[in-house]
Amino acid sequence: MTAIQTDGLTKRFGSGESGVLALNDLDLTVEEGEVFGFLGPNGAGKSTTINILLNFIDPTDGNATVLGHDVRSESKQIRQRTGVLPEGAEVFERLTPREHIAWVEDAKGIQADTDAILETVGIADAADRKAGGFSKGMQQRLGLGMALAGDPDLLILDEPSSGLDPTGMKEMRQIIREQAESGTSVFFSSHILSEVEAVCDRVAILSGGELAIQDTIENLRDQNEGVCTIDLEVESVPDSLGLGDVAGVKNIAVNDDEITVTCESPTVKVDVVRTVDERTAVTDIVSEDTSLETLFERYTGASAETADGGSSADGDGGEAVEAEVPA
Repeated sequence: MTAIQTDGLTKRFGSGESGVLALNDLDLTVEEGEVFGFLGPNGAGKSTTINILLNFIDPTDGNATVLGHDVRSESKQIRQRTGVLPEGAEVFERLTPREHIAWVEDAKGIQADTDAILETVGIADAADRKAGGFSKGMQQRLGLGMALAGDPDLLILDEPSSGLDPTGMKEMRQIIREQAESGTSVFFSSHILSEVEAVCDRVAILSGGELAIQDTIENLRDQNEGVCTIDLEVESVPDSLGLGDVAGVKNIAVNDDEITVTCESPTVKVDVVRTVDERTAVTDIVSEDTSLETLFERYTGASAETADGGSSADGDGGEAVEAEVPA
């Protein structure tokens, strides 16, 4: 059984010239027990897709099933079996973590091992403290705990590492792996591409409301074997780099005194260095293998920073993923 299946999923907001096509003919498959990364820059259609899967909005065309249930006619069954951690999820300030889990139990009609959940997410020592004084990281841990309640068959995580320190991010990756090993499907969106690369079996990259690619990261690398990135540290960035005229240059990004260039083949890197060196002093050179960030830029034409904010801040014409739904 597939965890998520969409066929021709389309969503248009408004009509006529003022209408916005947020999602166009999306065919997506997420397998049972798979960790699946859902990526794309702001406006790509990620939040729209998630909102359709949770039946917060109806598609204009196409169909979708979650855990074998139709998203429009069987949404109750879906929410009972799905744990959701929305980006920017807000906690109830007057409730303790223990009371938050009890609220989820009541809302979904399930039973949960509250102590075990709070231990898993690292806030067992705050089980009976009101959440109003929690840091962003503790709120994020609590939100994950709520998503884990009832041992869901599917986890939908939107920017799960938001607000976490490096230790918390490492623990989050471990939890995701353990959930997948137990048979839970994990569908998550993140702008931290190193996190996606570390835990995902496959990824889908959206661009402009359409599916740009869906595959394993390893296969994507094989398909884009020639793509490479070179970082040049310079004394000062000139007004004109001259790289727009260099054949094979795919993308250029400048950050302070560092120039990052994506090339369609390793041979282009020599031309890049020579061109920049003619205009300013190059003080350091770092050449990298194809990364998920490079692949992201290749398929979307956008730098990874534009994905910051994740699904619920897409600005893709859809509403943000609901923050108060415990499912």
